[in-house]
Amino acid sequence: MAPPGVKLVQKVSSTRTFGRLAPHVIPALDRAVHRLTRGKVLLSAQMLPGVILSVRGAKSGIERRTPLACMPEEEWGTWLLIGSNFGRAGHPAWTANLLAHPDAEINWRGADVPVTARLLTGSEREDAWAAALTFWPPYATYQRRVEREIRLFRLERR
Repeated sequence: MAPPGVKLVQKVSSTRTFGRLAPHVIPALDRAVHRLTRGKVLLSAQMLPGVILSVRGAKSGIERRTPLACMPEEEWGTWLLIGSNFGRAGHPAWTANLLAHPDAEINWRGADVPVTARLLTGSEREDAWAAALTFWPPYATYQRRVEREIRLFRLERR
């Protein structure tokens, strides 16, 4: 059972207001704190594990750095990224970037790690989705709000 503080954050993060505001506030705060602490602190990772994803833009080819919550899969040495976009209609831009350029880099706990991203499908996606819902139940609320299937990526070390 999750501690009371986590339950409160899960409840708040499931609201439509959070879904509208968070995409504008949380990434900016994460980037600033991450930069100021030279990669040692990711503010949102105080509640959920997080990475800074560095990947070339699908159209521009320019490197994009995006702070993201992740689900570490420690038994395999991989990470799961969930393209929930806080329950908003469109896929987040970083997912299109990974589809176009699967070789990327993450900053994990202050260390740069080269990775290859793979979009999960079929039973592999179903298993990962079930694990993601156990890990962070608000993802179910995000999926109910949108008609698209939330993209899941597994990041493997290169």
